[in-house]
Amino acid sequence: MARLTELSVNALKPPPTGQKTYRDDLIPGFGCRVSSGGTKTFVLMYGAQRRLITIGRVGIISLSDARTKAKRVLAEQTLGKHRPTSITYEDAKKLFLAFKETTAKPRTVKDYIRILRRYGFGETHLEDISPQDILRKLDKLKEAPSERKHCYVALRTFFKWATRRNYLTHNPMEKLEPPAKGATRKIVLTAESLKAVYQTSLNYESPFGAIVALIILTGQRRGEIAQLRREWISHNEMTITLPEGVTKNGREHIFPFGQKVAAILKMLPDDGYLFPASRTHVRNKPTTTFNGWGKAKAAFDEKAEVAGYTLHDLRRTFATTLASLQVPPHVVERLLNHVTGEISGVSAIYNRHTYLKEMRDAIGLWESHLDSLTA
Repeated sequence: MARLTELSVNALKPPPTGQKTYRDDLIPGFGCRVSSGGTKTFVLMYGAQRRLITIGRVGIISLSDARTKAKRVLAEQTLGKHRPTSITYEDAKKLFLAFKETTAKPRTVKDYIRILRRYGFGETHLEDISPQDILRKLDKLKEAPSERKHCYVALRTFFKWATRRNYLTHNPMEKLEPPAKGATRKIVLTAESLKAVYQTSLNYESPFGAIVALIILTGQRRGEIAQLRREWISHNEMTITLPEGVTKNGREHIFPFGQKVAAILKMLPDDGYLFPASRTHVRNKPTTTFNGWGKAKAAFDEKAEVAGYTLHDLRRTFATTLASLQVPPHVVERLLNHVTGEISGVSAIYNRHTYLKEMRDAIGLWESHLDSLTA
C-alpha cells in the first residue's frame, strides 16, 4: 500500500483478468480499481460489512476530488447519515460477467450476456433497483414462460453475487418467488400439418428448410441440428455423433440416419459447420452457426401455410408417432437422447447396449411413414 498520486494512477497497469484494487494509505478504504480492459475507477470500501462504492472514473474526476468525496462519505457514515450509492447496474454487470467467464461454461456465459443485456437496468444504481422493477421485467414475459424462467434465474444469480460482493445492502430478489410453471406443451402435428411442413422443408431454398427437414427426420433438437459439423458424420456407418458439449444433457449422442437424411447432407457444406451464420469472422471462415430463428420460421410457416407450432413440436410429433408405430419406449428414449424414462437411473449405468440396430429400424419405420403421408 502506498500513497496514490496522479502520476502513479496513470501508470497503473491492468491485470491479465478480472480487476485489481490499488489502496491509498492516505484515506482508509480508498483506492483505484483497474479492470483487465484498462478502465480505472476510484472506489471506497468502508464499514463493518466492507461495502464498496464507486467514487468516479479516472479522467472524469481528479484524484483530489475523489479523495474529498471519499472523506465526505466516511464522515457521513460515521454520523449515520450516509446512504450508499452503490455502483451502477452496467458496471456491476461487467464485473459479474468477468467473474463468470472464469467459473462457468462458455454456453452459460453466453446466456448471461444475452439476458442481462436484454432485460437489464442500464446506468441505474443497484441500490435503486426495487423488487417491483424486476417484477415489471418478468411480467412482460408472461407469454414466453421459458424465457421468463431463464430471466428470473439469471437476475437472481446476478443480484445474489452483487449482494455477496457488498455492492448491495439487500438483495431485491430475496423474497421474489420463481415464476409459476406454464402448462406443458402437448402439441402434436396432425398428419396434414406434418405433411405440409415436411414437403415445404424439402423444397425450401433457405438453409432453414434443411434444418426443419433434419429435425423431422431425426427427432433431434433444433440447436443440435444447427450446430452440426461435417466431421461428426459417418457416411459409411450412416451415423451422427453429437459431442457432449453440444447435447442438452451433456452426454455424447450417437444416432443413425436413413437415406433421406443422407440425400440432404450431400447438399450441405463439405467441411466445418453445415449451417454457418451468414457472416464470416475469422480469416474469412464461419465461426458461428445459424441464427435469426424468429424471422426464418415466420417466412417458412407462411410458405407451408401452417402456424401455431414450434420446432420442438416436430420432435414431439416424431416421438409420439414412433410410439404409435409400436417402437419400444426405450428405443424412442435413446433416439431422443433422454436421460429419463425406461433406461434412466441405475439401469442406464449398467445397460451399455447402444440400441443402434433398434434405432435404425425405428428410423426406417419413420421414413416409411413420411412416404405414406406424401404419396
